[in-house]
Amino acid sequence: MKVVFVMFLALLVSVSSQAVVVQKPKIGNFLRCLRDRSNPKSPITEAIFTPQNTTFASSYVSYTKNKRYSNPNDTNLIAIVAAKHESHVQTTVVCAKSNAIQLRIRSGGHDYESLSYTSSLPFAVLDMNNLRSITIDVSRKKAKVQAGATLGELYTKISEASKTLAFAAGVCPTLGAGGHISGGGYGNLIRKYGVSVDHVVDAQLVDVNGKILNRASMGEDLFWAIRGGGGASFGVILSWTINLVEVPKIITVFNVNKTLGQGATDLPKELFLRAMPQITQGANKTIAVNFIAQFLGSSKKLMGIINKKLPELGLKREDCYEMSWLNTTTFWADYPVGTPTSVLLERPSNPPGAFFKSKSDYVKKPISKEGMEKLWKTMLKFKNHVFMQWNPYGGVMDKIPANATAFPHRKGNLFKIQYFALWIDANATKANLGLMKELYGVAEPYVSSKPREAFLNYRDMDVGSNPSGSTNVGEGKIYGSKYFVGNLKRLMNVKAKYDPDNFFRYEQSIPPLLAK
Repeated sequence: MKVVFVMFLALLVSVSSQAVVVQKPKIGNFLRCLRDRSNPKSPITEAIFTPQNTTFASSYVSYTKNKRYSNPNDTNLIAIVAAKHESHVQTTVVCAKSNAIQLRIRSGGHDYESLSYTSSLPFAVLDMNNLRSITIDVSRKKAKVQAGATLGELYTKISEASKTLAFAAGVCPTLGAGGHISGGGYGNLIRKYGVSVDHVVDAQLVDVNGKILNRASMGEDLFWAIRGGGGASFGVILSWTINLVEVPKIITVFNVNKTLGQGATDLPKELFLRAMPQITQGANKTIAVNFIAQFLGSSKKLMGIINKKLPELGLKREDCYEMSWLNTTTFWADYPVGTPTSVLLERPSNPPGAFFKSKSDYVKKPISKEGMEKLWKTMLKFKNHVFMQWNPYGGVMDKIPANATAFPHRKGNLFKIQYFALWIDANATKANLGLMKELYGVAEPYVSSKPREAFLNYRDMDVGSNPSGSTNVGEGKIYGSKYFVGNLKRLMNVKAKYDPDNFFRYEQSIPPLLAK
């Protein structure tokens, strides 16, 4: 009986932890494998950067956005493969898997916690930034975009082809399409058209065996998972085929600084109104709230809506700017009105200049005046730039089922909060991280609970994580339930089916265990 109990206990431990045995990485074999398997028609040699290359460090930091994780002398980094052809991606996956080299996949480099370009184990970065092809089919209202293309490049291409088509995605022009879309990236069209993954109709992915799959060959379960579940848990996204959405030729935007309570959830879905509390600069610090909006229509029509629904905003006609959809993208990227849209094609390559930390929350009930005052009081403790973004939900988001894609945050949310602190002095890191945790703690009574939901693309290691080399299922369920809520079990089943050995893993990847 004792033997049976011990065997049962051992089985229970293995099921609950699912800790993958880490094989010793074969670094030399990995590099040889890359060269040996190179396709003569598209040689991979020019895409490989190792510490022996003079441009190795600059290649590494060029797509590193957070100075907290900028370490060009990282001794765990074996190589960067800046893929120039789809075969380079296939070769890198096969060689990394066969030689126990951890792989990190980077498209735009915007992972807030650097999980696309750092690891505590020997690893290689598969850099997708050279795979940036974009094709637009106006007649079918579709586009195909490779993972390394930025949103700025995609938006520019769409606008060149049509003045009345757009894509419902983020407002930062340097975001890479691969990671942004796979995590359920959103933007100012969310209330009218939903999030990015709601418009993905096909995809190309390199799986754990190095095969290129599309929607038909990967199957609907995997196609479902990579739309909001984060592609890096399942493979390497090569491209997306997306539906474009219709927008008017004239769109109105404004940015005003006011004090305004919450409410107005019955605003038309054509209106996106972001509230952005932040610390004012000067001798007497206080909290100012900027209201930044976009309306799919004329300023005259917008003024009529605001005067009726939100007269306390005090909006004036001179606060409003009418422009094309492409010009609104520069407005939302915080460029002055009238900035040439060519800035959307810029790819900053300098090392990161600042440290930052971000967190997220979902709000389902209005925050009381007392609650807001507590938040403001905590924000004033920061000695550097800190802000919150309150991004409205509602509209079409209330009509899309939570399990339509792997992105679960839909009906019932008033808005999503992003907390963001930015600092220059490395010595201020500890204080800022501590204050961010304090601010997050103060917000707890006023946000979602059981689980306290979080947005995958606002990566936050504080919600739970695993070591680089193993995936504990119990820990995975902690952060997974916050990112994916009721979709986690299905995601775990898909992971177990397509990557049972957990090759595609990182600190917040989806555990490869059939959920019970």
